[in-house]
Amino acid sequence: MPLRVGTRASQLARAQAEKVCSLLHDLGEETELVFISTAGDEQTGVPLHEIGGQGVFVRALDDALKQKRIDLAVHSMKDIPAARPAGLITAAILPRDSPCDFIVTDHDLTDITILGTSSTRRTAQCRRNLPWTAIKPLRGNVDTRLSKLRSGVYDGILLAKAGLERLSLNLSGYELDPHLHVPSPNQGTIAVVTRTDPEITDIISGLDDQKTRIDTMLERRVMEVIGGGCFTPLGIYCHDRLMIAEVLSLEGDRSFRRKRTLADIDDAVRFGQEVREKAGDLINEAYQRLGITHE
Repeated sequence: MPLRVGTRASQLARAQAEKVCSLLHDLGEETELVFISTAGDEQTGVPLHEIGGQGVFVRALDDALKQKRIDLAVHSMKDIPAARPAGLITAAILPRDSPCDFIVTDHDLTDITILGTSSTRRTAQCRRNLPWTAIKPLRGNVDTRLSKLRSGVYDGILLAKAGLERLSLNLSGYELDPHLHVPSPNQGTIAVVTRTDPEITDIISGLDDQKTRIDTMLERRVMEVIGGGCFTPLGIYCHDRLMIAEVLSLEGDRSFRRKRTLADIDDAVRFGQEVREKAGDLINEAYQRLGITHE
């Protein structure tokens, strides 16, 4: 019986799932795709923080795993929230693609006056680093966002470079330095989630890249300790254990940044605690401004 691979139906999600299927075929495994709609796909007209935040692209796939309608789920790892259901495991993390943000545009950078993104992090970073631009909300899949750019609603739009690469889209624009525009934790990484069933996890673990797992798991631990989710302008990026974390105000006019090489997960906890202690006012302010209750 083929492995049932769960995925969202967007073009990018399908490309990521097909990549996993191809890798499994190389291991001698048969697969079939199962398309599942999520709240994030169904409600594209509002920012993510208004419909439940980071987990809106994941919960329906988690439910399908628990109900045994699929055997594994393929995700952009940055979409997976810190809190995870019992009985599910990230069985494989593929080698990381580009972690960078990318401005798709035909304009010179200094001529961009309207920039599209609904990410609080990208908005704050661009307000700080590209202060001549006005930020307008933009959600939807890659095709939807590109069509709005082509219609002239925006001079440029912000996307993850990894997504463009996975769709084989070679578009004009500007790659943003991840040390200046610190990306979301786990950006550029594909994760495969399964039930804790050895018959499945033993197969999927053959896809795991240990180097990427170390960096991304350090990022996730720092994210968990800092908190804030997609509600706070928060960038976390680790490469070869060198960690950068940055918390910004919603306007991008204030920020706190820390950078250090981490030894292990315990060191990541200490690092995250240091950032949360120093940037707690920015995190609390973001929640208050967005009208979100948190402990």
